[in-house]
Amino acid sequence: MISVVISKHKENITSIALDGHAGFADEGYDIVCSAVSALVINTFNSIEKFTDQGFSLDMSQDGGHMVMTFTDDVMSHDCRLLVDSLMLGLDEIKQQYGDDYLSLHYKEV
Repeated sequence: MISVVISKHKENITSIALDGHAGFADEGYDIVCSAVSALVINTFNSIEKFTDQGFSLDMSQDGGHMVMTFTDDVMSHDCRLLVDSLMLGLDEIKQQYGDDYLSLHYKEV
């Protein structure tokens, strides 16, 4: 299962962490893992390219672990829009394929 944890302080998102693999199908054929990976990588790349948002990124070689930590005190409007779009896409995947493959949790920090 892919676990996504969105850490927030009040209304400000401080980090997005992903761990695990979906396990929907064999490696190379797992459409859930591919969809989540595409959304997350595109969002992280878009934040880097299209915003001035400060962040750090930690990733494992096998792709089973990614954490984006926002370093600015307040998330920019553009960054928030990209993150909200990511959350919408992840929520749609979760609704379509179920809790066995993707979990989304919001954590107050």
